[in-house]
This record gives sequence, C-alpha cells and structure tokens, in this order.
Amino acid sequence: MIDDQVFAQHRRLLFDVAYRMTGSVADAEDILQEAWLRCRDVGDQVANLRAYLVKTVTNLSLNQLTSARARRETYVGPWLPEPVLTTPDVGQEAEMAESISMAMLVVLETLTPTERAVFLLHDVFGYNHAEIASILDRSEVAVRQTAVRARAHVAARRPRFDVDQGVRREAVDRFRKACAGGDLNAMMELLAPEVICWSDGGGKVTAARRPLEGADNVARWLLGVFAKPGTQDTRLVITEINGGPGVLGLVDGQPAGAICFDFDGERITGVRMQGNPDKLRGLAL
Repeated sequence: MIDDQVFAQHRRLLFDVAYRMTGSVADAEDILQEAWLRCRDVGDQVANLRAYLVKTVTNLSLNQLTSARARRETYVGPWLPEPVLTTPDVGQEAEMAESISMAMLVVLETLTPTERAVFLLHDVFGYNHAEIASILDRSEVAVRQTAVRARAHVAARRPRFDVDQGVRREAVDRFRKACAGGDLNAMMELLAPEVICWSDGGGKVTAARRPLEGADNVARWLLGVFAKPGTQDTRLVITEINGGPGVLGLVDGQPAGAICFDFDGERITGVRMQGNPDKLRGLAL
C-alpha cells in the first residue's frame, strides 16, 4: 500500500497531465482523488509506480473528456477552460509552458480525446510512442499515426507564443489601466483590428453569448462591463495566469474572474474572460 507522501511526490506531474487533458481544475482534482483511491492498494505490486499513476490519470481523463463534451453541448455561451495561477519558470521547457496557455488549451479542445492524450504525452511530457502505446493500450503504429494527425491539427491552429514576456506584461498593464479608467482611445490603440473576445459566464454571470469581433465592438463592450455598478468594487491585478501575464479580478480579496490574452507584437488579438464562479477554483490565492 502506498501512503500520502509517496503519492505527493508525483502529484505535480499527475495534476499537470489531468489539467491539460481536461482544461478543468475541478476535474483534475477529482481525477487525482480517484487515481489515489485506485492505486493506494496496489502500490507495492507495480514495478514503476510513476508510470502506473500516469496511465491511471490519463485514462481517467479520457473518460472525463467524453462526459464533459456531452455537457458542453448545452453550455450557455462560449466555453473556456478554467484558469490557474502560475509562476514564472525560466528553466521550463517552451513546450510545457505553451501547453498550459489558455489559447493552447482551447486548441486542444478541437482534438479528439485520444489525439489530445497522444499529443500531450509525446510533445509536452516527453513519452515515446512505445510508452504511450502501453498507457493507452493501443499499438505503437496506431499511436504514431495519431501523433501525426494531432501534431498537424495543432500546428494549423497553434497560437503565437513568441512575444517577449515584458512586452506582453506592459500591454496587459495598459489594458488594465484602460479598463479602470474607461479610456476608449487607449483601449482602441491596444487592440488589434481583428481582435476577438470570448467571455464565459456559464449562464451565471453577465457574458456575451457569442464571441465579439473587431476592436470597436470589443473595446466598447469591455468598457461597458467595467462601468457597470456591480463591477465598481472589483480590483484589477496583473498576475501570471496560465503561463502568461493576465488580469485577475478581486472582490473583497476573492477571485471574481480572470482575463487572458493572445498577442501579435504589442497588439492584443484575443481576449478570454472567465467569470463563471464554478471555474475559479484555480485562482484561489
């Protein structure tokens, strides 16, 4: 039987896999709890506990994705992944850092569950095709074919991730100030003409039911949101969210929402706002 301390040694990796697979902090935590229950009595019977745990978490994530996709068919408005607070890590592999970005998690949603698992395990976590075949109980040939399809699909939709972190942070700070001051001109200068804004309220808080397109539409809608009486007490703080600078909204010190961004140089090309209170667990300070 394995104890909590042994499981804790692998918890970070297991959460990273489950979160990237599902895009949900709540689901990832549930998966880890189920993995712990399943493996605690077999720990002494497996030769490679780490591999066993990754296999268990991956397959639980695949099951969760199947049921989650059915729920999203009736979801109110745009669906966005749950944001998480992260910390800068200069030594982190670029692929690992990019894979947790909100933009990449959205791209991963367009893959089949199996393609998502193969892409993440191989391109992000460094497992070879034979190891992935063992994890998914598939042939190595099938895994290689799936990897090619998944990589091509991601490459066609991959967001830009090469903008300097300092440039992005400065742009986010300008965004925060424009929102706080209701400055339409400053916002228009910051947003790219083709900018798109997605807002996820889950039918529980105010959000646009469809993506908004164009700098004028997006700017006016954003400033309208932050001008409403219900948002006057919201404090906007710049912090790292999903591997990049974002804006965290706090009310009485508690997370009330988060905004993540896509960039093209100094201009913002994508705004992703998460306000669904059920999806703010990963923002707890």
